[in-house]
Amino acid sequence: MKAASKKTAGTIALNDRREICNVPEPSTTRLNKRMAELGMCSRREADDWIARGWVRVDGQVAPMGLQVAADARIDVDPKARGQQQEQVTILLNKPIGYVSGQAEDGYQPAVVLVEERNHWRGDASKTRFAPQQLRGLAPAGRLDIDSIGLLVLTQDGRIARQLIGEDSGMEKEYLVRVTYGDVAADVQSAFPRAQLMRLRHGLSLDNQPLKPAQVDWQNPEQLRFVLTEGKKRQIRRMCEQVGLKVVGLKRIRIGRVLLGNLPVGQWRYLAPQERF
Repeated sequence: MKAASKKTAGTIALNDRREICNVPEPSTTRLNKRMAELGMCSRREADDWIARGWVRVDGQVAPMGLQVAADARIDVDPKARGQQQEQVTILLNKPIGYVSGQAEDGYQPAVVLVEERNHWRGDASKTRFAPQQLRGLAPAGRLDIDSIGLLVLTQDGRIARQLIGEDSGMEKEYLVRVTYGDVAADVQSAFPRAQLMRLRHGLSLDNQPLKPAQVDWQNPEQLRFVLTEGKKRQIRRMCEQVGLKVVGLKRIRIGRVLLGNLPVGQWRYLAPQERF
């Protein structure tokens, strides 16, 4: 009991000295998270590299679970970079009836469309399709089962983080065909401007206010939305709150990457010079 008391007293004394001297507590981050923050790779990818012995911190081979300071020097074996360069990112024009992620309720995931016969002939990429490109290929963001348009599937954790990371503010652009009550033609004339302003800023979903959005009429029956967040069925739920019904939704842009002329149900590779 006495030894325990001494240990406690010593700890208190050490904490007191830190407060008196104003010495900050050391701040560290798990290595895989730090590598993701630096844009080197995804956390999962970092774990794989660490397990293979491909990562050194301040000159020493890093063990799994290592905590590192912000100024730690992190070096990666060229083998890891080579592996990363072989990863592909695929742009798919998703049709209605396919889910973005895992199969559900009898519906197939969009990734099943990534096969040789659906590769767009207009793809300018020189990359050739190979079955190993499907390994770890995952959607970077969702697109509803009843929506069409640009869906990104990638093996590259850096791109996934860029598009759907917690700090991502990537723009996503949609064309949305709507009706208003019994009005299906020239909806623009019937829809109150005050409600359009609410779509731009003033709505909440899941008890959280939405970020400002760009919302304008593309034509009398179609709105153009530009969002910087991606809540589940966000546009449809936004429209419901102002009395609009969505009858068609198509995503046409993510960041600087456009859907363009890519046919529905077909896919192409993200070109090396393209950047989101």
